[in-house]
Amino acid sequence: MASALSKWLVDPKRNPLAAMHMKVVSTRLRRFGLRYDDLFDPMYELDVKEALNRLPREIVDARNQRLKRAMDLSMKHEYLPEDLQAMQTPFRSYLQDMLAFVKREQAERKALGALPLYQRTLP
Repeated sequence: MASALSKWLVDPKRNPLAAMHMKVVSTRLRRFGLRYDDLFDPMYELDVKEALNRLPREIVDARNQRLKRAMDLSMKHEYLPEDLQAMQTPFRSYLQDMLAFVKREQAERKALGALPLYQRTLP
C-alpha cells in the first residue's frame, strides 16, 4: 500500500502536483541549459562518482560544459536565450542507467560479503 501511494505521488502522469513540480523543475533547468542528471553531486555520493568514471569521456565533458555554462550564467544573473532554451532536454537521462548498474554491483558485493570498492564517510 505504501509503495503504491509513493509511486502515485511522484508519477507526473497520474498526480497533477507532481506534473506541476516537473514543469517548474524543467523550466528552471532549461533556463541554464542543464539536465536533471547534472544535479547529482559526485562529491556527495560515491556511487555517482563511480558511475561518472565509467561513462564515456564525451558525455562527462558535455556535462562539465553544461555545469560551467550554468555557473557563468548564474554569476551574470542571466538566462540562456529563448531559442536555446527551447532546444534543451532537461529530463533526457545519461547517468541513471550506469548509476543503477553501480548500485546493483554494490548490493551484490555486500550480499557476497566482499569489501566495498570505496569507503569514505562524508564530513
